[in-house]
Amino acid sequence: MDVRTGLIALFCLIGLTWAQPVKYIDCGSTSGKVIGVDINPCPNQPCQLHKGNSYTVNVTFTSNVDSDKSTAVVHGIVGGIPIPFSIPVPDGCRSGIQCPIKTGETYNYQASLPVKTEYPSIKCVVEWELTDNGNKDLFCIKFPVQIVN
Repeated sequence: MDVRTGLIALFCLIGLTWAQPVKYIDCGSTSGKVIGVDINPCPNQPCQLHKGNSYTVNVTFTSNVDSDKSTAVVHGIVGGIPIPFSIPVPDGCRSGIQCPIKTGETYNYQASLPVKTEYPSIKCVVEWELTDNGNKDLFCIKFPVQIVN
């Protein structure tokens, strides 16, 4: 019985290492406040994003506005130049957020970040914005990544 309990505890601890809070900077969240960011799997920072894989980005934030919709815009910043990253579902209301968004409520935005095989192996900064009805940022975050084979 003790061996099984120990194995279960070990697997739980291993699972916790895959999604750790990510160090990020707020780049202009005017309509909301970011509470936390994590990427799964991302056991080390900067997150190593392997080509051909997909990663889950989770952002917990509190809204300062009411909004009927939310739209995600993602860029990779390379040499100071923002290069668009396509994400499968840019509609925040289909990414874990119950719309309409209400002032003072806390939300957990969840999205998939596919890393295409044609992306170059490079270190860059990801800028992830979620905008409200008025195209103001519910959140804007930046975090470093490294794209690897």
